[in-house]
Amino acid sequence: MRDSAAERRPNRLTTDQAHGRPPTHLLYLHGFRSSPRSTKAQRMAAWVAAHRPGLQWWCPQLPPSPREALQLLDQGTAGWPAEGSAVVGSSLGGFYATVLAETPTRRRWRVGLVNPAVDPARDLAAHTGAQSAWHDPAERFFFQPAYVDELRAMAPAALTGRARYLPIIATGDEVLDWREMAARFVGEPLVVVPGSDHALSDFDDHLPRLLRHLSLTPETP
Repeated sequence: MRDSAAERRPNRLTTDQAHGRPPTHLLYLHGFRSSPRSTKAQRMAAWVAAHRPGLQWWCPQLPPSPREALQLLDQGTAGWPAEGSAVVGSSLGGFYATVLAETPTRRRWRVGLVNPAVDPARDLAAHTGAQSAWHDPAERFFFQPAYVDELRAMAPAALTGRARYLPIIATGDEVLDWREMAARFVGEPLVVVPGSDHALSDFDDHLPRLLRHLSLTPETP
């Protein structure tokens, strides 16, 4: 599938930020029930290993508790440079990426989002209780009702430096409403993919655009 049916033009600040020096640190955040074994995480890890082996890459397994997940991310990136770091998040990981990027010391991070959750507290309220990991059904965890409150408490009210964000949103997402996602990031550089699915199974088709936004490949002439 060809990339992007709709893409908003960034302003000059966007271009300078998104296509400047390559980042030295890159964080990838998986979604609910997912793991660093996800196809997108593995694909990005392989690209980094092949093309930017000096880049500090981190794709942690996130704990079920949103509060604990953010504590892990905050501590793990505490020494990362304010203008040399980037984060990519998918689904719930996209929500976490947004929360992290809106902390005061990270407001110049570049951010890539794949079908990002907009209101995970609402969406996951129906999924409390015992859950199985997507990549290993034998691995179980308990999503507590209190975790919904943790998600609600950390939701950022507004986005700053909006041009830092590149959401890639599939109209065929069977889990999240693509219109809600697009409305949340209206005014950003925005890629709307006709069809596809929540996992963005055609991720390879959109990886070059994401990498350009992160300044990890040259701008296409």
